[in-house]
Amino acid sequence: MEDYKSYLQRTPNEALGKKLKVAAWILTAAVLVLVGLMRQPELRIPLPEGFSFSFLPPVHAIINTIVSIALVVALIGIKTKNIQLHVRAIGVAMAMSVLFLLCYVCYHFTTEEVRYGGEGAMRAVYFFFLFTHIVLAGVSLPLILFTWINGFTNQFAKHRKLARWVFPMWLYVAVTGPICYLLLKPYY
Repeated sequence: MEDYKSYLQRTPNEALGKKLKVAAWILTAAVLVLVGLMRQPELRIPLPEGFSFSFLPPVHAIINTIVSIALVVALIGIKTKNIQLHVRAIGVAMAMSVLFLLCYVCYHFTTEEVRYGGEGAMRAVYFFFLFTHIVLAGVSLPLILFTWINGFTNQFAKHRKLARWVFPMWLYVAVTGPICYLLLKPYY
């Protein structure tokens, strides 16, 4: 891949960026509607006898852990001006996030929600992580997409400006996902 300076001199494609941002808003709306619908017990999709997606929660935690590692590698890549490493690591983080979302939707549309059963301070800790995780996941989704679009369409000033805010949110969501899983694990 090109060196850092020549990569940053690529011509921005603002027209493509605008089209992709419309698609990002549509995708965000669709995901948020799906997440809202999957919480409705009457919409639960019955699985064939003997089949279960109960194996997915630890998979979700593993995928989120991979996203966390990929994001840190992407940060190292950009800080060391290794564009190739940055682009590849963000590609892994994006692909794993899509895989996570697909698995998450499959699980929650087919499986009864597990409730946290702990008490006392741990209950407060769990719900703090869960609440902040959910809120930031919803808020960060379009921002992650916009940040990626700005990088993909060579709008690097916009990309950097958004990434400063989006990176810590995305990393927090990716890290708190496994934390929530570990706190909820005794109740599965």
